[in-house]
Amino acid sequence: MATAFPFSAIVGQDEMKLALLIAAVDPKVGGVLAFGDRGSGKSTAVRALAALLPKMKVVVGCRYNCDPDRPAEFCEECRVRADKGALKSAQVPVPVVDLPLGATEDRVVGALDLERALARGEKAFEPGLLARAHRGFLYIDEANLLEDHLVDLLLDVAASGENVVEREGLSIRHPARFVLVGTGNPEEGELRPQLLDRFGMSVEVKTPDNLADRIEVVRRRDAFETDSAAFVTNWAKDEARLRKKIIGAREKLSSVSVPDVTLERAAKLCMALGTDGLRGELTLMRAARALAALDSAKTVTDHHLRRIAPSALRHRLRRNPLDDAGSSVRVDRAISEVLG
Repeated sequence: MATAFPFSAIVGQDEMKLALLIAAVDPKVGGVLAFGDRGSGKSTAVRALAALLPKMKVVVGCRYNCDPDRPAEFCEECRVRADKGALKSAQVPVPVVDLPLGATEDRVVGALDLERALARGEKAFEPGLLARAHRGFLYIDEANLLEDHLVDLLLDVAASGENVVEREGLSIRHPARFVLVGTGNPEEGELRPQLLDRFGMSVEVKTPDNLADRIEVVRRRDAFETDSAAFVTNWAKDEARLRKKIIGAREKLSSVSVPDVTLERAAKLCMALGTDGLRGELTLMRAARALAALDSAKTVTDHHLRRIAPSALRHRLRRNPLDDAGSSVRVDRAISEVLG
């Protein structure tokens, strides 16, 4: 595998980095969509996150990365093996799986294992990308260019947390809970509203307009490409510190309280913006709680709501023909009105 650029060495792009860290702390937030200029570090940040994440515990030999500590969520294969005796476990890297734009449906959901079918005459299932992404991240570069039939498929699986395959005489169900991470360039087309709503947070990524930042980006990238091993070693302590922060935030997450007054302010903010449904409030609350855990705070406050509201709400706004302001401007305006 190619060496990933260290997450902590990324210059600027604070909103995108924070959103990715929040998704790493609490996958229930619902994933991250990063839209912006080409060459602004979107793909770099996603691949850097994969190298940063702490390892996870899996059942040895499981094709779906089942968690040995959660037997209720086992796949069928692990249930059968568990009935026969104790399962062995191991620590493995959290999967970050790429979903190519040209991927076939069989490649995504899985299909008949042709090699076993031809060699032994057995009907066996060959898992696809959704199986590999279980308990990890599914990364879609240029998500706005994804074919409609794959979008529909992802929506079904994201809603149920389960992949169902009924074809060629096979009937397979397996867990498929993953965090969606998408990137794209708005100049190349918009994302379908149904898929857009599935992303918990949406961030705007812009080319740095600060001279010092631009110079530092070029300097670090050149140093990484000249000697990636030395560059990664130089940033190892920062990466370890950030990894420890993620682990600590995960442990503290369940103990962070969300006062009723904070929930009320979150609801007022969503009502002021006219967001559809209640997914906006839920995402805002979960993201603010994860942010509080990262800050080692015991309670979610207006400060946390204010910091995360643009990312959680900007992609949920209805178009207003009487207001030509951008979604970020409208969210900032609502924050000022509701939170002061």
